Amino acid sequence: MSLETLLQQVIACRRCPRLVRWREKVAKDKKAAYQGEEYWGKPVPGWGDAKARVVVVGLAPGAHGANRTGRMFTGDESGRWLYRALWRVGWASQAESVGRGDGLKLRHVWITSPVKCAPPDNRPTTRERDQCADFFTRELGLLAAARVYLALGGFGFEAVGRYFGLRPKPKFGHGVEVALPGDKWLIGSYHVSQQNTFTGRLTETMLDTVMQQAGRRAGLSGRKG
Repeated sequence: MSLETLLQQVIACRRCPRLVRWREKVAKDKKAAYQGEEYWGKPVPGWGDAKARVVVVGLAPGAHGANRTGRMFTGDESGRWLYRALWRVGWASQAESVGRGDGLKLRHVWITSPVKCAPPDNRPTTRERDQCADFFTRELGLLAAARVYLALGGFGFEAVGRYFGLRPKPKFGHGVEVALPGDKWLIGSYHVSQQNTFTGRLTETMLDTVMQQAGRRAGLSGRKG
């Protein structure tokens, strides 16, 4: 199966009734600031460089970010933090991601999440996570050049650990490195959520440092240009 075929299967998925109801309700009701926009309102596939050496793993699409724009980490404050950091490290062609047609291109990096639909309160159930797991598993399997999995938050960190069958489960932490089979690495980072960025738990310097750390482990320069 090709990566493109898998991404189309993701978009068409309706496995989880609660998530389908929620994502479509959000797309219909909309946030006041986006009343004039047409929401995506479907599962959001991963995107980026199919030959990526770094895979950024989040949690799930944001209700008024990726669920609105149809692209991971696009259209909300979390995305603004992430794409600025990717631009500074040299893996994004521009520092802002506002929509699928904005001309942004990624190099060396792929962005995805274990859960493909926006969940209520950003909290998918265990069953919903498991229903989506085969998409995530096949996606990682098709990213053959990947050497580093940069997990934004504990949810993504655990998902990568499950994919590689890590026992015992490694403890999540910002900057934590875990050696994986095949000379690969799992690196943890605090999520770029407003809960972390507004409180100073995650700073831009911390995010830049962990991006450079991922770049070194992936055999990239870790510097813009």
